[in-house]
Amino acid sequence: MFNEMMRAEIWLQDTLESQRTIDDLAERLGYSSSQIRRRFRQCFGMSPSAYRESLRLEKAARLLVHTPHGIRDIATRCGYTNHSAFSRAFQRRFQQSPRHYRQSRRTSFRRLGITADGLAVKVRRLDEGAAVVARRYEADTGLASAENWEESLDGCRHVLPDALRDATAIVLLHDPTRDSRLPRLDSGVLVDPGAADSLAMPPELRLVELPSERCACVTVDDRVALDAAVTSLLAVGLPEMGEYYNGEAIRLVRSRTGRELQCPLVAVSR
Repeated sequence: MFNEMMRAEIWLQDTLESQRTIDDLAERLGYSSSQIRRRFRQCFGMSPSAYRESLRLEKAARLLVHTPHGIRDIATRCGYTNHSAFSRAFQRRFQQSPRHYRQSRRTSFRRLGITADGLAVKVRRLDEGAAVVARRYEADTGLASAENWEESLDGCRHVLPDALRDATAIVLLHDPTRDSRLPRLDSGVLVDPGAADSLAMPPELRLVELPSERCACVTVDDRVALDAAVTSLLAVGLPEMGEYYNGEAIRLVRSRTGRELQCPLVAVSR
């Protein structure tokens, strides 16, 4: 049952901006809507609708702090068709209006005295790709220590097909700002998009498409606290460069040449 509800949780994440309903999810999984609601609550402690709203608001919080987008635009990007409904839901979740939340979080960064010293940030466009990953739910998805990095990067090695055991490891950090009520990350390996469909994979693995996009890339090593590096990049490094984090999953990649953070950026207007 848990694997099925995990697929339901991932579907809710992937359809965040759409107006698709729980009935659509039930039809996709072959259950009734009431079965989906009951089983999802048993696994995750909340209803599917409450979980999706939480995801939407957490994404909105990231966009408010890290992008220049207007509040109405952010509401639309997060799946809200009514600006007033978005503001009320945000107030309930964070005990602040969207405008005050944006101001207070940005002010708190300045007061913390965070710097981008030691971060060598390069912006480059990553090619389209794919990854085979396993979803992990943890009370604390912090990756501050090198041991936690390696554990997360190798999180699904034991269930990978033999052909992928030596592939480049990747972790997708869905909530680097730690606002999530259900902390989660995806751990796996990079694969050739054309070859992935022919692989026999256990049910806990899935294929994720990685779009071609501009990313701020930072090489990190075991002397660096990863959480601090992410915070410095988002709070100082990108603003100093006139760039903005787009709120989607940040990648941590380990290859033969080292470990690299890849932070997706807001698209440049043409």
